[in-house]
Amino acid sequence: MTDDNLPQPAEYDGPVGGWGSAKGMAAVGRVARAGPGALETLAHQNKAGGTMCSSCAWGKPAHPHSAEFCENGAKATLWDLTSARCGPDFFTKHKVADLVTWSEYDLERAGRLTHPMRYDADQDRYVETTWDQALDAIGAELRQMDPKKVTFYASGKAGLEASYLYALFARSYGHTNLPDSSNMCHETTSVGLTQMIGSPVGTCVLEDFDHCDMILHVGQNPGTNSPRMLHPLQEAAKRGCHIVAMNPLREKGLLEFANPQSPLQMTVGAPTEIADSYLQVRTGGDIAALTGIAKHVLELEDEQGGVLDHDFLNEHCHGLQGWMDWVAETPWDRLEKVSGLTRQQMQRTAVCYAQAKAVIGVYGMGLTQHVHGSDAIGALVNLLLLRGNIGRKGAGCSPVRGHSNVQGQRTVGISEKPSLVPNDKLRELFDIEPPMEEGWNTTAFVQALLDGEAQGFVGLGGNLARAVPDQDRVVQAWGQMPLTVHVATRLNRTHLMPGKSSWILPCLVRAEEDMQSATNQQITVEDSFSHIMASIGKRTPASPHLKSEVAIVAGLAAATLDANPKLAWEDWTADYSRIRALIEATYPDQFHDFENRMTQSGGFYRGNAARDREWQTDSGRANFTLPRDLDATGLGDVDGVFRLMTLRSNDQFNTTIYGMSDRLRGIEGDRMLVMMSPEDMRDMGLRAEQRITLGEPDGGARRVAGLRVVPYDLPRGCLAGYFPELNPLAPLDRHDMLSDTPASKGIPVRIVAG
Repeated sequence: MTDDNLPQPAEYDGPVGGWGSAKGMAAVGRVARAGPGALETLAHQNKAGGTMCSSCAWGKPAHPHSAEFCENGAKATLWDLTSARCGPDFFTKHKVADLVTWSEYDLERAGRLTHPMRYDADQDRYVETTWDQALDAIGAELRQMDPKKVTFYASGKAGLEASYLYALFARSYGHTNLPDSSNMCHETTSVGLTQMIGSPVGTCVLEDFDHCDMILHVGQNPGTNSPRMLHPLQEAAKRGCHIVAMNPLREKGLLEFANPQSPLQMTVGAPTEIADSYLQVRTGGDIAALTGIAKHVLELEDEQGGVLDHDFLNEHCHGLQGWMDWVAETPWDRLEKVSGLTRQQMQRTAVCYAQAKAVIGVYGMGLTQHVHGSDAIGALVNLLLLRGNIGRKGAGCSPVRGHSNVQGQRTVGISEKPSLVPNDKLRELFDIEPPMEEGWNTTAFVQALLDGEAQGFVGLGGNLARAVPDQDRVVQAWGQMPLTVHVATRLNRTHLMPGKSSWILPCLVRAEEDMQSATNQQITVEDSFSHIMASIGKRTPASPHLKSEVAIVAGLAAATLDANPKLAWEDWTADYSRIRALIEATYPDQFHDFENRMTQSGGFYRGNAARDREWQTDSGRANFTLPRDLDATGLGDVDGVFRLMTLRSNDQFNTTIYGMSDRLRGIEGDRMLVMMSPEDMRDMGLRAEQRITLGEPDGGARRVAGLRVVPYDLPRGCLAGYFPELNPLAPLDRHDMLSDTPASKGIPVRIVAG
């Protein structure tokens, strides 16, 4: 194969948004067959008095657009409000052994769960049970177990009220094994950013995007993962803000956007170009790229002066000189090799940065999911600190969280680290003795599972066995647990790995009425910008047998724990404002006047000391940090070894598959694929659509077969494929060194068959 006849890379020829977005929503709507009430939900979604989207965690503006939902948010809502039902009749027809052969998509299409179900091993089926029977039986089993060997997992969907009670239940029961979905994506932020600036979350608020004149957008794809973000990006681009995208794949969401709410752009107008510079780094090349940009900023300071913010650096920063010495000693050729960029590309970006007055550093899991992901965040923070771009208007660090309330769950106590929870307050309020030893995060839980130590699992949402690394090994071990309990809205793969005693407890979705004591209850959620807002559902529940997440958590706790007059589970279920009063009492600085503030448009800000330039670090200042390795993957260059990154398609949210279209990448159909540069395909003697097998470099057992090769615009030596299908290739022991976040964006693989 010569350069003249290299395979044509897959590409979408339209902008993000536009009519393609409308068609994508319509396609999912046809499959979901949601009722007409879904349109009313969407009309008020992400607005005061409405339902907050259960998809991504992007901020809700105080002055919302006429439609404040995006393509993926609409898909999530339509999926939640499907007319399809997965009740006892469905399970009568299908054994678990049959269902495990179904695809993720087909399992989802079975519809909403309607009744509590118990696994019957003799029949190999889930069978209907009652709520009283389920809660009593689960409580009895939990009472017989060592709490330290039981795990309470939380996905990012449950509101603050259910999350607070869940964490309280765990600590009252006797453990802090509280992994959540954050452990698999932005725990790198929670741990790394805390060491650097003393904050586990970003420092920006939504309004900062109205005042910046440069955005460094690193390792994040708004077109697929957070489409509502495209509105502020579009407005920033229109006013001349420089947007520099840094990502191995050229993603449409960072190239052009046609606003579906603009009649002009939906008819004859041209789409808005988003990024004016696109840096295609190698997978894991971000540390080197950001350091190269910073290196030239320092060179500009030496040449002309007036570039660095010396007042800020002198007053607020620690470790500057040691970091500058390291940068000076790091040669350009090394930075170019590791980053995959040219010196000129990094220098041009540095000039733009040096001239900008207010810069926001946006990042996603392309930065965090590496062995040295924390160091990659540090490289971005180092660059921002040079010109005082943290803690002032229009500037700051802005990680984009992937799930609606995943940040909020940590805020109200879902954490395996006792040091992050006000345990003295819990002792005072509830007369309990919280465990003070650190519990299991997701990686530690999976290791305990593989080692045979994990005995019980309660999942508040999610599809954890499908989402974690070393998937094939996990599948073999999961069913060995004596107890598995799943709070869920739909059937998923993890439910089909029943423990010796296994239960499915069906819950309401966020858009449905939550009637307690004849009152429709509000819940609250937190967005990526640390704003708290109320959410209320108004649709009729999919089944009269559903319970809310609050009611299920409280019911499990009451069935498990000894009586304690200060643990009023029944009273809290009857009125969620009582739970919010507990949250306020536990976290008074952040949640004061909670009940009155939660309904304000755009939510209320719970505050962030780093935004006020108060640095809650060991040094008392913002810290410059040195990376352990310029290569965030830690892999180096080995002949024949590729760097595989896993990612989501356009018809996907986490492990939920809405369809088989990855429209924004120009890819349709079968999800068993691997994207590869045409040049690498030529060198490996591969043709488009050829099926290959990927395996681990040392010839071990980790393999995924039957992957079709799709030519794509990628740096040489880098591959991409879908999560969770390629998770079996990800070793559990490859994770960020500080946070244990799986290194899903830098998996070493070889082509072992083709």
